[in-house]
Amino acid sequence: MEDLFGSGAAEDESEDSPATGAVTDAGWMASQRSPLAVRMRPRTLDDVVGQQHLLGHGSPLRQLAAGAEASGPAGPSSVILWGPPGTGKTTLAHVIARGPGRKFVELSAITAGVKDVRRVMDEALTARDLYKKTTVLFLDEIHRFNKAQQDALLPGVENRWVVLVAATTENPSFSVVSPLLSRSLLLTLKPLTDDDISGLLQRAVADARGLGGRVELSQEALEHLVRLSGGDARRALTALEAAAGVAFGDSAAVEAGGTDDGEAGLADDGARGLADDVEPVLVELRHTERALDAAAVRYDRAGDQHYDVASAFIKSIRGSDVDASLHYLARMLEAGEDPRFVARRIVISAAEDVGMADPTALQTAVAAAQAVQLIGMPEGRIILAEAVVHLATAPKSNAAYLGINKAIADVRAGFGGSIPMHLRDSHYPGAKQLGHGQAYKYAHDEPHGVATQQYPPDDLVGRDYYQPTANGAERDIAARLERLRKIVRGR
Repeated sequence: MEDLFGSGAAEDESEDSPATGAVTDAGWMASQRSPLAVRMRPRTLDDVVGQQHLLGHGSPLRQLAAGAEASGPAGPSSVILWGPPGTGKTTLAHVIARGPGRKFVELSAITAGVKDVRRVMDEALTARDLYKKTTVLFLDEIHRFNKAQQDALLPGVENRWVVLVAATTENPSFSVVSPLLSRSLLLTLKPLTDDDISGLLQRAVADARGLGGRVELSQEALEHLVRLSGGDARRALTALEAAAGVAFGDSAAVEAGGTDDGEAGLADDGARGLADDVEPVLVELRHTERALDAAAVRYDRAGDQHYDVASAFIKSIRGSDVDASLHYLARMLEAGEDPRFVARRIVISAAEDVGMADPTALQTAVAAAQAVQLIGMPEGRIILAEAVVHLATAPKSNAAYLGINKAIADVRAGFGGSIPMHLRDSHYPGAKQLGHGQAYKYAHDEPHGVATQQYPPDDLVGRDYYQPTANGAERDIAARLERLRKIVRGR
């Protein structure tokens, strides 16, 4: 799969050979002046992958990027790009700015004020009237602008003195004033998938604009970088560059006869040289761990670790070890496990292992599952932790679980004959002539609301499926159940 920062032209013309990927000493070293994420940024929308729902033929972004060459009577529309960090908001703005007949101005809402906005508007009018150029104003972090600052944008957007491309990680419905929203198109960017990030990293390793084939990325290191990126392309490329620096430092130290201390950096490569016959440096898991100061969680979401950790998690709850339970919860969440999967396991544990010893445990588990679905991560970890603590510290009983298993076993074995006549449905015409419902005792008419009456089929009379324990709330249930069975069975 292509990556978000695709294979567009390099930011700076270098002495790279596109056909072979070979890199000269001067060309490669010059390319290190910009961060890897900047060097891998595309120049056309065709190079952008990851937001295809916004890049269809004739889409507003396509029209904006076409610039003066855009076809049709419609003019360019101002847009607000809303999405998580690292999903390509800044990239799309820079691609749009390269359209013919465009003048690109970039402001950050963190440092700019009303005075800066008005200056851009004045210059945009001049560029339009004198030079026939449309000004694209890229405003990052627009949610940080207050109402007065956002209002200053309205005349320019409404009269199309500028084409506003605003980026935000906050919900524009709450962070952008309504008049500005109504004059702009709201485009929602989706988080990048693991495949997007993986393709991005592999291309950055091989591309002459990136690391130029001077490193190799082990599968474990690749998976670790993808996992820790959280769908953020910029974070993934920054982490790759740092890990490559550690790997080059180790390699230089080994060649110099030193220790594996990783002090040297990626650009500090004089000892190795840049000859084509030099073997690429292997970036391993240990390099990514040191670069990111985060140990890799040994966890395979589709293999043994997925099942082993989940099994240990449930067994720790069942064993009332709250600390081990929280450890395995953290291990799953840090490894990127779907929190909905964890929530489902907690609901099952509440019914299977806590049961009627604490009937409120199931209520907590179901509420946690619904809350996680509503809120998501990372705050969902708090809700899951509360449910885990409740279940792990609750009294335990699997009596209900064993009871249904026994009942199912009898059904499968052929037990359970005809339903007693007095329990059968008597509401349809002719049912009473068949004897249905005759001699049925309405429980609410009896003392304490309990009637002496046969309920199971004849061959299951006296069979006890549910046998409560002496734990928690089941202590009271056991005594009450004994009295109920005596009354119902007439003993």
